[in-house]
Amino acid sequence: MSQSSRRQGILLALTGAIFWGGSGVAGQYLLQDCAFTTEWLVGVRMLVSGALLLLFDFIFYRQNLLTVFRTRRDALEVIAFAIFGMLGVQYTYFAAIKYSNAATGTVLQYLMPIVIVFYTALRTKKWPKSVEILCVLLAVLGTFLLVTHGSLAALAISPTALFWGLLSAFAAAFYTVQPKRLICHWRPTLVTGWGMLLGGLLFVPISRPWIFTGQMDMTALLLFAYIILFGTVIAFGCYLGSLQYIQPAETSILGSAEPLAAILLSVVLLHITFGLYDLLGTICILATVIILARQK
Repeated sequence: MSQSSRRQGILLALTGAIFWGGSGVAGQYLLQDCAFTTEWLVGVRMLVSGALLLLFDFIFYRQNLLTVFRTRRDALEVIAFAIFGMLGVQYTYFAAIKYSNAATGTVLQYLMPIVIVFYTALRTKKWPKSVEILCVLLAVLGTFLLVTHGSLAALAISPTALFWGLLSAFAAAFYTVQPKRLICHWRPTLVTGWGMLLGGLLFVPISRPWIFTGQMDMTALLLFAYIILFGTVIAFGCYLGSLQYIQPAETSILGSAEPLAAILLSVVLLHITFGLYDLLGTICILATVIILARQK
């Protein structure tokens, strides 16, 4: 692989991660201040974003959008990606934000590289390297500091937020690793578009997009538009498009720009208090990302 292609993959991963971090902050405002429901926000986001991605794919490539379903293997992988990847990662992510905040929900999701380390160890039947074990310990310590603030007497975040945050890490690991073959064989916009649209359609009985509850003013409308365009269409397209040029583990590592963006935007725009234990926990989790980034 050429150096320019690698740089392109890195740039795509970073761009997607930063835009996604911003969508978490926008989502926190809509869920907590405008009383949007998680189900409606996720469902409509996936339907609209999926349709837009498929439209862009058809305009740019002028190819049959149904080609990805021609073989049984590809069709089953797209459906699995839609349910456990796209729908899984978006719902768990916004649920974690609803019960905590964008910064905490995003940091918990970035336990994802540790999930990938364990998955790789099970798949290859090889015990993790000593440096990977160190990363696991750092991730556990970071999570402990985030959720307890150093005391076992009480949780600093609700058990519900912790549950959805940890689940989002598993969902993010799945959607990072599972679609690589599909994306390399087809196109990021085609695979991502179908993943979102199918996930949104399967979620319709629960999301009920025709029933809206909450406050929809101009600010809420602009933030929702940002989530659709930048935080979903462009972010997912860039992030998954990077898999054409770099490995899934590298993509997940470069995605550490997301929690950093979410933290900075939460503090500046939403005036979220990020205390010493929160900072230490975040440093521990991001340290795992940096250490793993130095490994091949």
